[in-house]
Amino acid sequence: MEQTPTEIQNPNSSSGTKAEFKKTRHDEARRRKNMKGAAVALIIVCLVGGAIYGAIAYRRSRTKNLPGVAFEEQGREHVGPGHPHAYNSNPPTSGPHFTSPIDWGVYKDELLDEALIHNLEHGGVWISYRPDIAEELKKKLEGFYAEFGRKIIVTPRAKNDADVALAAWTRLDTFSAREFSEERVRRFIKAFRNKGPEFVP
Repeated sequence: MEQTPTEIQNPNSSSGTKAEFKKTRHDEARRRKNMKGAAVALIIVCLVGGAIYGAIAYRRSRTKNLPGVAFEEQGREHVGPGHPHAYNSNPPTSGPHFTSPIDWGVYKDELLDEALIHNLEHGGVWISYRPDIAEELKKKLEGFYAEFGRKIIVTPRAKNDADVALAAWTRLDTFSAREFSEERVRRFIKAFRNKGPEFVP
């Protein structure tokens, strides 16, 4: 059977068919472009998400392996004597404190917590002990200032829950005299000395 001219489907046979053909090609090109854009966006999201997850996991693993216990930061407000406040650890490791820190070194008398917190803010490590511990242990604790020098303060503190407390900014390790280990103290100092929110050489 012979086809009539109107039955032949030729994209070049009329201007209307040409326009439809061009539109179809344009739509397909646009769809391909959109699919490529979506694929690129998905890859970027996956890469960024993976990087964030990896960073969080790495930070958690590092924190998990650090000595002592972490406490939530209670701020860095400067206050004067008599200002009412409470701390979330004993000894405190952050929070309201006096405007001036204490000189680094070994002290035979107790010092105010509010002054020593400022030292922690500067990256110091505060070694405190209950006054009734053996003199031999006191000498060993005082020896860490001689070993490490700046950024170490050693003081008695009657309010300690444990015989010995190692404090840094938002970090605390406490133990009894029987549990004392020089390596334990050194590990804490090496982990947190100069790690406060304010770096002061």
